[in-house]
Amino acid sequence: MAILTVIADDELLARQKLRQLLRAEADIDIAGEASSAREVYELVQEASPQLLFLDVRMPGMDGLDVIADLSMRDAVKLPRVILTTAYDQYALRAFELNATDYLLKPFTAERLHAAVERARDEIKLSDHQPDRVDGKDGQVGTYTARIVFKSRGRILFLPVADIRWISAEENYVRICTGTETHLLRETMTSLEQRLDPNLFLRVHRSAIVNLRYVKEVRSESRGDFMVHLTNGQKLAMSRSYRARIGELLSRSYSS
Repeated sequence: MAILTVIADDELLARQKLRQLLRAEADIDIAGEASSAREVYELVQEASPQLLFLDVRMPGMDGLDVIADLSMRDAVKLPRVILTTAYDQYALRAFELNATDYLLKPFTAERLHAAVERARDEIKLSDHQPDRVDGKDGQVGTYTARIVFKSRGRILFLPVADIRWISAEENYVRICTGTETHLLRETMTSLEQRLDPNLFLRVHRSAIVNLRYVKEVRSESRGDFMVHLTNGQKLAMSRSYRARIGELLSRSYSS
């Protein structure tokens, strides 16, 4: 199935190079090109693309403001957006606006292919999942598939599927994968709202677990419960969060 795509960049050579690289992606169908924010609005409204390659620095309005504005227009369905730029300082704001990926120029064909693959996955997911209403701003969309943040001098695009558990540490959250941990300045509540509740369960006010990695829930002394993960990690489960665990763990979660 073809993915209707729009390319937006104020530089003609950049648009031509991207179009050439996208020829290797058989399902990408380019509906048009835009060189300004106004042209982006017109093309998105007329063509209703599923994917938009958008330069961050656009005449009239930067690409991030374009995303924010389009997301608030009731008559426009916001496509998946892959941002392209020569500057890395916009990555965190791009994540906040739920951009699919962030390509730093000059990017390779392999890096572009990875971004297109991520867009494909998100498009397929949105086609098979009912929309949800985000409790923070009323926008309709799907749960996030990756978390973007700075860690040890890197900008990481971490797939949520790699997360095993999340714990609260004062004004931060610690995200734990199989091999690394990352400290983010964020609240548990805001992070929980972005995660699919069929995959992630809050078991304590300071802990969220990925159900794919839950081995069992065991009763301890004095009626307390502990969540045992497949790697041996144990997390306390408070009584107020026990209501949904039986239902969710009765389903099959493949790793």
